[in-house]
Amino acid sequence: MWRVKSLDAILATAEKKSLHRSLGPVQLTLLGIGAIIGTGIFVLTAAASQKAGPGMSVSFIIAGAVCAVAALCYSELAAMAPVSGSAYTYTYAVMGELLAWCVGWALILEYAVAASAVSVGWSGYVLGLIENALGFDFPDLLSAGPVWAMNGMMPVPDFSAGIINVPAIVVALLVTCLLMIGTTESARVNAVLVVIKIAALTAFIALTLPVVNAANFTPFAPNGLFGSSSGMGIVGAAASIFFAYVGFDAVSTAAEETKNPQRNVPIGLIGSLAICTLFYLLVAIGAVGAIGAQPVVGAAGEAVQPGSAAFVAACALAENTNKLVCSNEALAHVLREINWPGVGNALGLAAMLALPSVILMMIYGQTRIFFVMARDGLLPEGLTKIHPKWKTPYIVTAFTGIAVAIAAALFPVGQLADISNSGTLFAFFMVSIAVLVLRRKDPTRKRPFRMPLVWVFAPLSAFGCAFLFWNLPHDAKMVLPIWGGIGLVVYFLYGYRKSHLGRGLIEVHETDSDAPPPPVPPIS
Repeated sequence: MWRVKSLDAILATAEKKSLHRSLGPVQLTLLGIGAIIGTGIFVLTAAASQKAGPGMSVSFIIAGAVCAVAALCYSELAAMAPVSGSAYTYTYAVMGELLAWCVGWALILEYAVAASAVSVGWSGYVLGLIENALGFDFPDLLSAGPVWAMNGMMPVPDFSAGIINVPAIVVALLVTCLLMIGTTESARVNAVLVVIKIAALTAFIALTLPVVNAANFTPFAPNGLFGSSSGMGIVGAAASIFFAYVGFDAVSTAAEETKNPQRNVPIGLIGSLAICTLFYLLVAIGAVGAIGAQPVVGAAGEAVQPGSAAFVAACALAENTNKLVCSNEALAHVLREINWPGVGNALGLAAMLALPSVILMMIYGQTRIFFVMARDGLLPEGLTKIHPKWKTPYIVTAFTGIAVAIAAALFPVGQLADISNSGTLFAFFMVSIAVLVLRRKDPTRKRPFRMPLVWVFAPLSAFGCAFLFWNLPHDAKMVLPIWGGIGLVVYFLYGYRKSHLGRGLIEVHETDSDAPPPPVPPIS
């Protein structure tokens, strides 16, 4: 289970069964921006302000700093091995099959749960648009899932605030159907969607910064740096808002379709991250300064987690209904509060148009990880069966879409984002370690992009990922080991025995080269 598939074998596979290389640095940067800007900034701004208050601007800086050093690690490995599979492939080449399986299994958690979170975020903006622009009151019980609380070791649903999130189910299943029938988006469509999202955020910044009130930044950190409970405070908000940056690794998954990947992948990774960080900081300052971002408190004056029963009860109070922390469509809500309702509705429309493509990207990423793991024999190859007409892996796409819809129907966006972060942070941690291990094991290998100060930045990346993981809410932290335990059972019952590498079928990728890959990445 510690067997390693050499980088040479992986690169040989990529040469014989490769995708068409057509993406340049600008397209790759737009791909990254499109994948990054989504539910995180449009929706999780409210959850972050409930955890950190005005200090959420520092949370964005902390999360962005961790992503920056992780992006450097990704850049070195992606330039060395410009193939599909992202962190799973890199770990397989450096640290062996067992850890690669763990990373691949965690990436499944990342992509599927992230798609659910974006579906819930889309639902909030669509419902806000329906109610504010059209004046139609959508039934509350069908616009949100139940509130979950732990009773001992068992999660118990409270259906008083909502039963099921119908719009989230609809968008998840529609996107799944599009992926199954092979509908893809061109780079030109991606560029249009990126322009829409950037235009919406630019309008928000332009209208909020002139009305910033310095008094709204006091107290700056009402819940402190670490908070009184798990997942609260500025650092806890950074662990949650990390979701706003998830997607930059989608650039590395497109390495196999990139012209001159050794140069262009690092440009796409770091460029998209830098642009998005600047936008996020300005949006956070505008939101806080315009209407304030103080958290609501429980009946006894205690700090409460966003999405909890106590939080829902606090937001139901008349004095809290218009607060930023209680909004399901944070940015549109801010614009309406400062008397720009038309622009707020337009921003809601922009989110409604752009977010489904993020769901599409996440579900696509999930199917690609499944595809590569099954191609290595670690999962049943039947999962990647190609539809004779649509030419897509329809079985795994349908399975993924149904799972995404169920999670979106029953859980709030904040909890889903935190669960997704747990898988993402683990994968990023492993990539950081892989860079160091490969520097030791194979120091002479050509590195088209060499990470500067690797023995400083790579450990910082690993530590930052572990630090943010530790500051996630307790329930989100527990999902990863439970999910990982299930994955280990699957691996030892199936993958360990069926592994192509373990059975000596090194050439399996070349022999099935006539099987079409998943569809071209649908771009946010």
